[in-house]
Amino acid sequence: MPFPDHFRQLALSFPETTEQPHFEKPSFRVGKKIFATLNMKEQRATLKLSERDQDLFTLYDRTIIYPVPNNWGQQGWTHVDLTRVPEEMLKDALTAAYCEVAPARLATIVKPPAPEEEF
Repeated sequence: MPFPDHFRQLALSFPETTEQPHFEKPSFRVGKKIFATLNMKEQRATLKLSERDQDLFTLYDRTIIYPVPNNWGQQGWTHVDLTRVPEEMLKDALTAAYCEVAPARLATIVKPPAPEEEF
């Protein structure tokens, strides 16, 4: 189960990631930018995704991965139910969140290469 120690381990596996408090929750940052927070009480992570990635991940099941229900959700902040999300999906979403806020020099280290298009 990806909660909470496993989630913490995954988040901290990205280059130059630090864990710092954010209000009463742990946050995971690269530089000073938050890409994920962990809500232990609600067994939920909140990730900073691009609009495109948010649309993609929420297609899976909006009861498991869904936009934060306010203006923060419109900015890409997305809740993930850690008790129900598949492991690979969590890894992919966390990678997308990290790459959304990380400097390009770090994002290219963890981002899988885009498939080549054939013309």
